[in-house]
Amino acid sequence: MVTLQLRQLSVPPGHRVILHDVNWQEFEAILEELGDHRAARLAYSQGTLEIRMPLPKHEKAKVLSGDLVKILLDELEIDCEPFG
Repeated sequence: MVTLQLRQLSVPPGHRVILHDVNWQEFEAILEELGDHRAARLAYSQGTLEIRMPLPKHEKAKVLSGDLVKILLDELEIDCEPFG
């Protein structure tokens, strides 16, 4: 078996890495090591872990959409707490 460290992994924007046979404890350890302020998006289902790096244009669209929703909620006087 080969063991690699997460810092050795580089995923270019717009690409993804899929890992198979990852158990839940390993997934939680990966999340903890990467921390809360990571650029990568992770998805886990039934032992398969996908690590994806979004393209900058997707991040820009996300921020613009979020700002639009904040303005709309403010104008409608609706309280909202963002959780990421």
